[in-house]
Amino acid sequence: MARPRRAEYHRIFPALPSSPSASQLKVSHHPDYFLPLPEGHPFPMAKYTLVHEYLVARGVLAVDDIVQPREAARADLERVHAAGYLDKLYGAGLSADEQRRLGVPWSERLLRRSRLAVQGTLDAAGHALRDGLAGNLAGGTHHAFTDRGEGFCVLNDVAVAIRALQASGSIDRALVIDLDVHQGNGTAAIFAGDPSVFTLSVHGERNYPAVKMRSSLDVGLPDGTGDDEYLEALRSSVPQVLSGFRADLVFYLAGVDVAAGDRYGRFALSTAGVRARDRWVLETVRQAGLPLVITLAGGYARDAASTAALHCLVFEEAVRLERTGTVQE
Repeated sequence: MARPRRAEYHRIFPALPSSPSASQLKVSHHPDYFLPLPEGHPFPMAKYTLVHEYLVARGVLAVDDIVQPREAARADLERVHAAGYLDKLYGAGLSADEQRRLGVPWSERLLRRSRLAVQGTLDAAGHALRDGLAGNLAGGTHHAFTDRGEGFCVLNDVAVAIRALQASGSIDRALVIDLDVHQGNGTAAIFAGDPSVFTLSVHGERNYPAVKMRSSLDVGLPDGTGDDEYLEALRSSVPQVLSGFRADLVFYLAGVDVAAGDRYGRFALSTAGVRARDRWVLETVRQAGLPLVITLAGGYARDAASTAALHCLVFEEAVRLERTGTVQE
């Protein structure tokens, strides 16, 4: 899979509504979020480049507001991931069986890409604690467990960020709002039994993973769930969690594999429904007075440009929120 040409996104993005002028929303991005994969691989790696180029080209983000992360330190990774697993990633690599479970071929460049994305989420968390809202143009790798990777997820960026922030005394308690269509099984397992982290996963009840872990709150929805049913599920769960769990920081996994036509999604949200979801989450967390970190999580539309277009919606809504203080109806 070659690095996408800059002009590729013009096939899809001009159809979107015009965006507001850029605000001081800090986001993490690195050119090496993109990693070439074998031809025909189902993971849309090009989306990371396209999201960045679109947001800058449309003036949603200013170049000065994009923060380039370094690679996450191994010491931070060890707060979540087992030494034996990291030894494999840093050394001889993963076995054929481990790579099949992961879904992508291991390489030194894959480790670098994964460490950059982890640090991107950690950097965004620092900006969110200072400014109230920030994001990472990657991240949300919620299928990574302590001792293994699964479902295209090598390292669990949100879990590492939470543990690093707790260790530094920056936060005590964190809330994870995971709206990827697939349950955040790795994140749920990592924080199982930990009262300092609340994991909320709203996902397809019959979708991957076949064996689900237990989140603090799981909301499983049927195949074919559309805009109205999905938003009602959020309204019935998120405000209760926000009022009942005293969080210092919220992580939002804004997966777009909930959209109709996603290859692995099975839900039926319209583009307007995805935007309404993102708008509602941002507004609701802002009204609760909590800082929020946005990560991309999953999305597998018909091509990388379509996936990237959906990912951009949450950042368009975030910029509107930062610029106006309210979310556009």
